[in-house]
Amino acid sequence: MSRATVLQVNLAVPEQSDAKNVGITGINKQPVDHPVAVRAPGPKRTGLHSGLVGDQIFDIDHHGGDDQAVYAYAREDYDWWEGRLGRSLPGGLFGENLTTEGLDVNGAVLGETWGIGDELVLQTTFGRIPCATFQWKMGEPHWVKTFGAERRPGAYLRVVRPGQVRAGDEVRVLERPAHGVTIGDSYHAWMHDSAQLRAYLELDGLPDGLRAEIRRKLRL
Repeated sequence: MSRATVLQVNLAVPEQSDAKNVGITGINKQPVDHPVAVRAPGPKRTGLHSGLVGDQIFDIDHHGGDDQAVYAYAREDYDWWEGRLGRSLPGGLFGENLTTEGLDVNGAVLGETWGIGDELVLQTTFGRIPCATFQWKMGEPHWVKTFGAERRPGAYLRVVRPGQVRAGDEVRVLERPAHGVTIGDSYHAWMHDSAQLRAYLELDGLPDGLRAEIRRKLRL
């Protein structure tokens, strides 16, 4: 198995969005060449928003907070999308903080923990739900539907133990829940299979925030 690493660490370069009612957006992430401190940002609307010091989130109703402190996307999935779309896709374009290499991000189990570098520990919470800002950024017709049809959402993560991250850091899977439900599978259920999504509520080890989100989505 190849060594899993952080290929890029990406921070927001704010820009004006033409997506409806968005205004300034932080989806434009650019790689940095220095260590970045990562800590739990607190509640979505009232906390520090992003888990990465120096990053910015503007749509605080839908992004950021402890359960979306960090967003990771795999270079291998970018490569797959490049083949699908017939265009170059640089890391950071999807708005991820960490572009990984050698790590099956969408095959990660809900609630598994990753050790990164010397101290940082993150835990997967759920996949990324596409939005109008993402579609605007991509400039692809029907991008929300296209992205939503594939099991390649990338993973949101919460901060279990703070630390620093930099490009080149190794990523190690520390613990993986026995339930076996992956980011990709749970994302597919969220988008297309409400009965399966409801069944996930019975899983041991499901992140509490995700359990609450599922209940809200299903109006339970």
